[in-house]
Amino acid sequence: MDVVDCYRLLGLRTGASFADIKSSYRRLAHQYHPDINPNDNRAKEKFIALTEAYKLLLQIVPPLDSPPEQTSQYVSSPQTRAKPKAKPEAKTQRIRVEEQAIESKSASNPPNTLEVEERLKWTTYEQLQDFLKKRRFPQAIALAEALAHRLPHDSEIRQWQAISYQLWGRMLIKNKQFLKARIYLKKALKTDPNNKSLTNQVQQDLQRLQ
Repeated sequence: MDVVDCYRLLGLRTGASFADIKSSYRRLAHQYHPDINPNDNRAKEKFIALTEAYKLLLQIVPPLDSPPEQTSQYVSSPQTRAKPKAKPEAKTQRIRVEEQAIESKSASNPPNTLEVEERLKWTTYEQLQDFLKKRRFPQAIALAEALAHRLPHDSEIRQWQAISYQLWGRMLIKNKQFLKARIYLKKALKTDPNNKSLTNQVQQDLQRLQ
């Protein structure tokens, strides 16, 4: 499961904040928790997938602005044997305990901000390359824009973003969507104006539209 899939599974856009991740996980975990759906295997699988996605995103977007929540309570697992039905408020509390335990484990050795940003940057780069290789240009652009929004002063990320715009513009030219192609090629120039090699290539692409 990659980072984009994690965000998608939680119903979020790439680059969502920790608060949004936590809120979405809490809502969906309550909806699909095995205690609330005792005989529903699909709900159980969904809950496990949600939890794995939440764990992965916590490694990339930890709660740096707040201290980790600690808990000494037992955390139940969706793999454990059946238990007697609990009251609704008890079920909600159990979900929160599970959530707190995941956060505490992730924050046991919290990385500093630079380490988190570097990890996010290169994890996203690998996914971006995969999208470009598969010609999934809209997804690549969305991913690059989300990363640029989070790390706005990184020149390498601006370059990746501009290249994504350029490649999508070329594909649009091939598909004879000339107006849209011009928009994205100009966005490439605007995003990384100091990249002479890219500028020359984009200028050639724009000439093809004339």
